[in-house]
Amino acid sequence: MKKNHIDLITLGCSKNLVDTEKLMYQLKVAGYTVAHDAENPTGEIVVINTCGFIGDAKEESIDMILAFAEKKKKRKINKLFVMGCLSQRYLQELAIEIPEVDKFYGKFNYTDLLKELGKEYRFDCSLQRTITTPMHYSYIKISEGCNRTCSYCAIPLITGKHQSRKIEDIEEEVRWLVKQGVKEFQLIAQDLSYYGLDNYKKHKLAELTNRLADIDGVKWLRLHYLYPVDFPMDVLNVMRERDNVCNYLDIALQHISDNMLKKMRRGISSQQTYDLIRQIREQVPGIHIRTTMLLGHPGETDEDVEALKECVRTMRFERLGAFAYSDEEATYSNKHYVDNIPYEIKQQRVDEIMKIQQQISLEHNQAKIGKNFKVIVDSLQGDYYVARSEYDSPEVDMEILLKAEKNHLQIGEFYTATIIGAEEFDLYAEIIK
Repeated sequence: MKKNHIDLITLGCSKNLVDTEKLMYQLKVAGYTVAHDAENPTGEIVVINTCGFIGDAKEESIDMILAFAEKKKKRKINKLFVMGCLSQRYLQELAIEIPEVDKFYGKFNYTDLLKELGKEYRFDCSLQRTITTPMHYSYIKISEGCNRTCSYCAIPLITGKHQSRKIEDIEEEVRWLVKQGVKEFQLIAQDLSYYGLDNYKKHKLAELTNRLADIDGVKWLRLHYLYPVDFPMDVLNVMRERDNVCNYLDIALQHISDNMLKKMRRGISSQQTYDLIRQIREQVPGIHIRTTMLLGHPGETDEDVEALKECVRTMRFERLGAFAYSDEEATYSNKHYVDNIPYEIKQQRVDEIMKIQQQISLEHNQAKIGKNFKVIVDSLQGDYYVARSEYDSPEVDMEILLKAEKNHLQIGEFYTATIIGAEEFDLYAEIIK
């Protein structure tokens, strides 16, 4: 094992990744060498940033902790620390069950790890990060927590109430990242729709997006995780008017039937949902909408599933994911409903939705053949450069593949490409300039 070397492992969402990157920078400033998600960790210290969202994610986090606890028993590492959402939620229980971990930190006090190592937190570096993504894109977390009361979701139990960051701090962070070479920014939060209502007493997402778009060097801005209730419609004006704000919107709808929306405590009706999506498409022609659907929530009937299928067919979302309900302790669902839909049925319903979406996605992609798009190159993988358009967010959306033998392209640079072929979740293209 390498002395003064720390391996950090990040599980879960991109919001967790931001926390990891900020901790990595602080550790580097403190004099450590740091590696992220190494295939073969070699450091004397390991830090695991956990996820606690749903059952599968929690299981993955626990398995990872146990694996490194075993390494510590065998003296392959000296110190093991755990942080993040799972640790926040089950701090006391985990400390008892896995005593090999030197210390558990929650979602917000992970910087105390520096004190444990005998180092000081550098407040003058609080907005700086070690970038673990490709250098041309990064995630910007604009708030923490959530004020919604969805029946199935444990996030508010973990992160607490919504806390918007100051616009000026976000601007400073983006300016610093631009200086490091970042061109593309994904604005993320548990609920972008709520941004500003707590500390500014009014919607501020549109203003924030506008001000970030003004920063020299910001080529693309993309919005992730908006809530449909009290949707900030003025952000659509910004999206339509600013060339560097991508015509892309990630808005989690979860369901469409009134029965399920009520049981899920979503605060919106079926008709209101349809109306909102139509308004978004009218105000931003050509917008690509990403959404997610939740199947198998207690009380979901065959009729509810059929209504959702019809919604997917009618709305023809450009990007759609579906996942099965997971009964999370202490949530409203867990306290008031019985999780009596078998897992096999839940997964069958997910598969049925995704089969419909697969055909819709293919048709959307086929309609792009012969059209030109501005793309950014993410990587070279085998025989192809992997690129994306403004309609594709890293890691979650489709890729545009360009034959490497025909091109010599620079990672992180923009090009204009013509689409020459289409599959359900991939496009093939040629560079024209």
